[in-house]
Amino acid sequence: MIRHNQQQGVAVIMVLLIVAIATSLAAYMAMQQNLWQRQVESQFERAQARQLGSAGIDWARAVLAEDARGNTVDHEKEIWTLRLPAIPVEGGEVIGAIEDRQGLFNLNNVASNMAQFQRLLAILGLPADLAPALSDWMDSDSELQIGGAEDGYYLALAQPYRASNRALVELGELTRVKGFDSRVIDNLRAFVSVLPASKTPINVNFAPAEVLVAVIEGMTLSDARLIVQQRQGQPFKDIADFKLRLPHGEIKIVDSDISVKSEFFWVTGRASFGKSQVVTQALMQRVNTWPNVVWQSVQ
Repeated sequence: MIRHNQQQGVAVIMVLLIVAIATSLAAYMAMQQNLWQRQVESQFERAQARQLGSAGIDWARAVLAEDARGNTVDHEKEIWTLRLPAIPVEGGEVIGAIEDRQGLFNLNNVASNMAQFQRLLAILGLPADLAPALSDWMDSDSELQIGGAEDGYYLALAQPYRASNRALVELGELTRVKGFDSRVIDNLRAFVSVLPASKTPINVNFAPAEVLVAVIEGMTLSDARLIVQQRQGQPFKDIADFKLRLPHGEIKIVDSDISVKSEFFWVTGRASFGKSQVVTQALMQRVNTWPNVVWQSVQ
């Protein structure tokens, strides 16, 4: 009798164990299915957010193309300079902005405009040797300039590498160039750009006072600040208009160094869909009318 009761007890325990295992498996399968469903939803939302981000870049191209059809002068009062407010779409929103990039000093111009870059460095209180160091980093030869650095310097570092011997693609590359630490780069950020051209004129309708002083030999910072203040009420319509409003003095201007029209623009945006969000960045080059995307990032 006792043995029979033991067998029944074992059977009950086995049944309970089977039920527990089955319940656990069912719960696990339900959890996995729920997790899979959430992953699918997350991937869908991410894909939709990326589509919205790409749509924001297309919007910027259309805006810049429309602007080019309407005029040949770019300045701070144009509609495209206004930040796009958050625009709701079904399930999300998109926001964006277009910024001029030709009012800044193009670092890829250093080789042909060493003196200009050194003037900018002086205004910002940065070492003059940064100019030859950057020029050596980008030029294709191994000839060392005074204050510069070629392969010999970089190969002697704790983690050696060679000079790139090519133009910059983006500002972050400066961290590998002799003398360009985070402090230097932060000080330069508001005054320089990296554009895929070795000779780009400065748009005087956007240039900060410091950049105007760097590009125009003989101009003082106080005069440049006055020019920036005046153009806010009346942008320069052409180079002749710019020259006419310059203060008298020993000022030297090379016409090819300045312009009132921009070719390069920086587009930033943020797009969200559901719980997913992406940030977009793009460098655009407008030739004639329709802008080309030089490079873009949607992350």
